[in-house]
Amino acid sequence: MSSKIEKIIARLQKRIAEGAFEEQYEAAQETRLVAARYTKQSNWSAAVDILSNVSQTLLRAGQGGSGGDLAILLVDVYRQAGQKPDGSSRGKLLTCLRLFERGEPMRKKFIKEMMDWSKKLGDFPAGDPELHHVVGAMYAEEHEAEEAERHLILGTKESAEVLSRMEYEWYKEDESHTAPLYCARAVLPYLLVANVRAANASYRAFVSALVADNKGLAVQDVSSQGSDVRIFPSLPLLNFLGLLLLAVQKGHPDLFRQLKTKYAANINELGGAWDTALEMIAEMYFGIQRPRQSNPLFDMMGSLFGGGAPAGGSSRPAGRRVEAPAAEGLD
Repeated sequence: MSSKIEKIIARLQKRIAEGAFEEQYEAAQETRLVAARYTKQSNWSAAVDILSNVSQTLLRAGQGGSGGDLAILLVDVYRQAGQKPDGSSRGKLLTCLRLFERGEPMRKKFIKEMMDWSKKLGDFPAGDPELHHVVGAMYAEEHEAEEAERHLILGTKESAEVLSRMEYEWYKEDESHTAPLYCARAVLPYLLVANVRAANASYRAFVSALVADNKGLAVQDVSSQGSDVRIFPSLPLLNFLGLLLLAVQKGHPDLFRQLKTKYAANINELGGAWDTALEMIAEMYFGIQRPRQSNPLFDMMGSLFGGGAPAGGSSRPAGRRVEAPAAEGLD
């Protein structure tokens, strides 16, 4: 960073630190003008340095609107410069992200712009995994489960543990027999994005937490050549998920059909919540063609994430409720 840019940043930061709201707003507008001048000159590094430093100063001062506006402009400069996501660009954007106050409207817009930039210029069509991981972990910490799911599914290898831990904590607020429904919220989407490793990791983490917290839960360990699986007599759909993961590794269509037949009654009790996802998994891993639909991705996401939240609370995985018997050892 040149001494000239450092002086400009220091002057703007001083105005923000010492000024009232109007002074801070004027500093933000001046920052836009200065950044625009360097952008027009294609002096990308100068524009980035000014925008990243001043936006962070405004966000620290609690000026989420002005600070967020400059943070979004920073993303736009990266876009104009053709800058791919790397350690430096990610670091500046994630520093801004962490400085937003929870509930600040500009934060969601900033996240969208950041993800759109990483999709367009990064190596991953669904967005940069490291950005997804940090955003997802932030939402998980804030107990925004559905927002967290959308990002962690597309995150890094560390995301599976964060997601399964969040799903398990969410499950503990529900009835005991709903454990498979929460476990599936990680396992099925990971399979749908072809991340078998993460699907297995999330299943193991969820099941381990379940067993550790419920010493009276009936569990049978079944071992065979090359694989081990835990069977829960009182949680058939959890068994289905574990056996599905084993079947995916084999890739035999008949094995999948047998599994679906064995657990058909349990799956039917979900009212179709898993149907689209299982059809897509059958096609992806077992070569079983699914019925064509007008918008299968939309249908799949709707069934997995439960659509919009019902009035008065967050959405819950579809499944059995009071009429179902409680799982043995969980109450």
